[in-house]
Amino acid sequence: MNCPILTFFNNKGGVGKTSLIYHLAWMFTEIGKRIVCVDIDPQANLTATFLEEDTVANIWEDTCHGNTIYRCVAPLSDVGDILHPILYNINSDLYLLPGDVALSIFEDQLSEAWPKSLGDINIYHQLRILSSFWQVMQLAAKDVLADLILVDIGPNLGAINRSVLIATDAVAIPLGADLYSLQGLKNLGPTLLSWRKQWKRRRTNWENAPIAERKRFPSFQLPVGGMAPLGYLCQQHSVRLDRPVRAHDKWARCIPSVYREYVLKEKAIPDMRQEEDPYCLATIRHYRSLVPLAQECRKPIFDLTGADGAIGSHAHAVRDARKDFRQLAEKIASRMDRLRYETLGEKPEDSAFATDMRPS
Repeated sequence: MNCPILTFFNNKGGVGKTSLIYHLAWMFTEIGKRIVCVDIDPQANLTATFLEEDTVANIWEDTCHGNTIYRCVAPLSDVGDILHPILYNINSDLYLLPGDVALSIFEDQLSEAWPKSLGDINIYHQLRILSSFWQVMQLAAKDVLADLILVDIGPNLGAINRSVLIATDAVAIPLGADLYSLQGLKNLGPTLLSWRKQWKRRRTNWENAPIAERKRFPSFQLPVGGMAPLGYLCQQHSVRLDRPVRAHDKWARCIPSVYREYVLKEKAIPDMRQEEDPYCLATIRHYRSLVPLAQECRKPIFDLTGADGAIGSHAHAVRDARKDFRQLAEKIASRMDRLRYETLGEKPEDSAFATDMRPS
């Protein structure tokens, strides 16, 4: 059985996506989930969050193994095949497949394979390239018996992200309450719909390929490309001056309607607040001075202690962060379980966090 994949994505950057994945990965392990994080952002920010620079440098210097996502797929650019991924063990239930700044080299290969995959010559190789991220992630999850794969990607609508998203079962969309996040949301919704339809055509092309070619690769699987919208998360505003707060509130009030109209293709509900919106996964607080403290200690905000400098009001904020991230992790886990029920027929009551994907 394939491991579910959840990608956090908005084509507008600066919305706290990498930090969100990092904290959720740790919290998921606390609620009993085994997690594989995969960094498919060519900037490798998630890798830098988990690992010291010297460790990353050593990984990048070893070019002979599948120790980064790029090294795993790079042989496809020549005459080779996917390399088996080598995961970095963060703790007993948390693993990382590191990112690689060299990954941008693979963009051209993915771009060329996209139109060719609708042809009738060497379809297998083109689809092998396009589904390579999915193939690698499933190998990684199988190695450690993971419950969930969390994916970080860059803020763009390019070929790399397209290949990640066709591998994705669900998409969570982090947002800021600003004009640019809203515009990114308007771009993202139609793009996901288009990519979903285009990938379905390519899956059909493989199913209709000559029997002789399909028999050569009897175990070859392709991702479904569901890209189910799991919900959105909004970053809390940090500026307290009257004018910026008013602007923040203006854009925040637009998010529920824009999400429905552009991502779900549903009718907007006027004047719905985020706290009332079942599609809002959470409002992410701005933890201010706790963020650099956690980065220095290289641990999640909710694991900071007095010895790390989290005393007084900081200690209260740490407790709040633990509560917030636990609630968010449980909500996401329940919606992912519901998604597996809808797509694979698994009973939702088998999960400790079973709820509807789309609560009324």
